[in-house]
Amino acid sequence: MAYNGYAIDQYLDAEAVTRRLDKLIKKPVYTIKKQYLREYEEEYFNKRCQKSKEMIEEAKKVIPGGVQHNLAFNYPFPIVITKAEGAKLYDLDGNWYYDLLQAGGPTILGSNPPAVREQVIELLNTCGPSTGLFHEYEYKLAKKISQMVPSVEMFRMLGSGTEACMVAARIARLKTKKKNILKMGGAYHGWSDQLAYGMRVPGTKGLMSKGVPGFVFKHTDEFFPNDLEDLERKLKRHQLDGGTAAVFIEPVGPESGTRPVSKEFIKGAERLAHKYGALLVFDEVVTGFRIGPGGAQGFFGVDPDLTVFGKIVAGGYPGAGGVGGHRDCMIHLGAGLDSSGKKVSKAMCGGTLAATPISCVAGYYTLCEIERTNACEQAGRMGDRLAKGLQRSVRKHRLPFVVFNQGSICHLDNVGTMHFVVNWKKPWTIPHVLKETGIRQKEMEHMGAAYMAEGLITLAGSRLYTSAAYNEGMIDDVIARFDRVFAKCGRLEG
Repeated sequence: MAYNGYAIDQYLDAEAVTRRLDKLIKKPVYTIKKQYLREYEEEYFNKRCQKSKEMIEEAKKVIPGGVQHNLAFNYPFPIVITKAEGAKLYDLDGNWYYDLLQAGGPTILGSNPPAVREQVIELLNTCGPSTGLFHEYEYKLAKKISQMVPSVEMFRMLGSGTEACMVAARIARLKTKKKNILKMGGAYHGWSDQLAYGMRVPGTKGLMSKGVPGFVFKHTDEFFPNDLEDLERKLKRHQLDGGTAAVFIEPVGPESGTRPVSKEFIKGAERLAHKYGALLVFDEVVTGFRIGPGGAQGFFGVDPDLTVFGKIVAGGYPGAGGVGGHRDCMIHLGAGLDSSGKKVSKAMCGGTLAATPISCVAGYYTLCEIERTNACEQAGRMGDRLAKGLQRSVRKHRLPFVVFNQGSICHLDNVGTMHFVVNWKKPWTIPHVLKETGIRQKEMEHMGAAYMAEGLITLAGSRLYTSAAYNEGMIDDVIARFDRVFAKCGRLEG
């Protein structure tokens, strides 16, 4: 597929990327050299970000950790952003940055696009942000999504991707009359108790879910990414203890493609889920309307039973999530009858501030703009240019970093933190894995700080999102800034 409105020209070779990542975690860690990190801390953060530093110190007195969102945690301290426009962010001290975080992914049009903002302002002048009652744009948004995504016959707006994943699991259990939920190891499906399992690193089970009692995972299990044999083994095993209600998948790989999966795996997962009577649930919180107007499922040619959406369905405005899917599944979110006239059970689903007028207006006009401007393809072209430029720079500086992209979702992996695996058959190896990932996570933070000092805001120093607000000149400038950091990297001392 040569773009054709999608963000991807040619899909990557997932097995080849995986082999490179396998090699990366066996090599010594390469990162920003300590002397240069200290220079960035002193010359940039301490001198040019003083107002941010002071505000965060004050915020820590009333906010745990000083920030309200995990994405804002940055080394050596969080930066306070006061303005977002197009491809750039501006901080309290007057510094500006290229925005490669994109609010965690949803701002495919770029930050604060006027075409959406003007509609939101008009809504605020007439209706206000919320009434608690039905608004016409609830229908318009649901209709728009159903037109763009073929598998979505019905859509329910919610407050977040986490809520949408919770509801998808409930729908699946009611629809299939089965108990278990299977998810890819390392995938993130929100932070609800039941799905906070096997996160970031495959095999971790509940290790990363502090505060969640182990018994809630009784009917949650993980399978290894890109491994159809493991998926089928788990599906077979769970036939003996209540069956599998749903197979949850991030369609380009866990943690939005950090560990990529192949097209063949996605098609095989669809086949296996249905073979064993489970629903296929696509978590398109990141990929939905970023890979293409029809989501990753449109690119792969897959028909999931349910699709989870996130921040993009409200255009980055509050009230950002939802679940859509086949009518015979979605009927469980409304009091009614199935196709045979039989009354169906209604899944528990709430959300006082779901589908507010402001979120639905913003979401509707965002999707209209994505279609009108061919934003997915433009962002994907910029992602391809960025990835190719970073690959050249990495080779020039003889660094072991692995760079790849799935359209406008770009990965710059210097340490392979999330490529480790916890093997419970060899429990003595677990402390080593946890120690290694801890060291590497710290170096990701250090690299993220170096990037920020060069005017680049990334997601955890390893994931980079491009938007339609970028042009070739901007991307080339971004590459040059990364290159300056790469020139200051070397083998981790000590």
